[in-house]
Amino acid sequence: MLSTQSVPVVRATLPAVGASLSSITELFYRRMFEERPELLRDLFNRGNQASGAQREALAGAVAAFATTLVERPGERPDALLGRIAHKHASLGVTADQYTLVGRHLMGAVGEVLGDAVTPEVGAAWDEVYWLMANALIALEARLYAGAGVEDGAVWHDMEIAERVEESLDTASFELRRPDGRPTGPFTPGQYVSVQVELPDGARQIRQYSLSTAPARKTWRITVKRERPADGRTPEGEVSSWLHAHARPGDVIRVSLPFGDLVLPEGDGPLLLASAGIGITPMLAMLDHLANASAGRQVTVLHADRSPAHHAHRLELDDLVGRLPGGTLHLWYEQPEGLDAPHVRTGLADVTRLALPEDVTAFLCGPLPFMRAVRDDLLTRGVAPKDIHYEVFGPDLWLSK
Repeated sequence: MLSTQSVPVVRATLPAVGASLSSITELFYRRMFEERPELLRDLFNRGNQASGAQREALAGAVAAFATTLVERPGERPDALLGRIAHKHASLGVTADQYTLVGRHLMGAVGEVLGDAVTPEVGAAWDEVYWLMANALIALEARLYAGAGVEDGAVWHDMEIAERVEESLDTASFELRRPDGRPTGPFTPGQYVSVQVELPDGARQIRQYSLSTAPARKTWRITVKRERPADGRTPEGEVSSWLHAHARPGDVIRVSLPFGDLVLPEGDGPLLLASAGIGITPMLAMLDHLANASAGRQVTVLHADRSPAHHAHRLELDDLVGRLPGGTLHLWYEQPEGLDAPHVRTGLADVTRLALPEDVTAFLCGPLPFMRAVRDDLLTRGVAPKDIHYEVFGPDLWLSK
């Protein structure tokens, strides 16, 4: 909770700080990378830095946290903090790094806002930062302890056992431990980080959902090759490298599993709504439900450009078919002659589905898709607490 002396200061300056957060975060990253260039080379996503997506996500998170402190002081944004903590844990972030971040972030605040940052204002926003940082440090420590590792010690070698081309632009990689021991446990919906060494020597990291259930001897990730949509943004560095070079027998660095998009216990009805490569965490959930012979009602919605672009299309159909209460609804922009009762043409429309009032929804896919589905679910009376989502990349949900 923010101190009584800082609350009015943060409330009064929040509009000015919020309006300048984009400039603040841009300067923050630039100054930090000037001092520690290895962080950009080996930890932060260079593509997201180039596009500005990471700066936008950081600004949205800080603004949301500060707003909660002054508007709802008895509440802590656990969903926001938990999502960030899981991402940090998958990267091996440690507590000492928050001191570096705090120094450069507060320095950027002072430089951008100038004389408006009086000692009182600086102290209040420093308090905001350390409330957020200490909450994340505590959450990440618990995640590391739960995984049975020292803080940050999440990395290990995995061997590619099999590679399968799943669609026009996706490939799956089955991973096993080189020593032959079983892979570790995880919860359906979680992801791992993958680190690869690129031609320029950088060791870039990306997160990929585990796309099968835990009850297997191997893990599987499914990787879409990210291509520039507008001709200006660069190709996905790690996805392009994996598609071009990763073959069975190769050994890659992989983190322990993390992520907070996990199925609730019980037998309540579920909606699993995905688009494009967002299908991957849903596959793990469906695989788990099918293996457990779950009888709960499960409505599955997936949208894609075409059947040829739909990764794991036949697998999805099989998994839903194994669920007594499972129903599948597909939308393709270009159905390419695929004719079936559960296939529709165009964009996904959740308003056309029959859903029970107590449904719990899980969303994964491009932000416009998830926002549209969430808005429709809210209109239908689904409670916000019952709508969960996973963002591939910086979480821009709060910045729009």
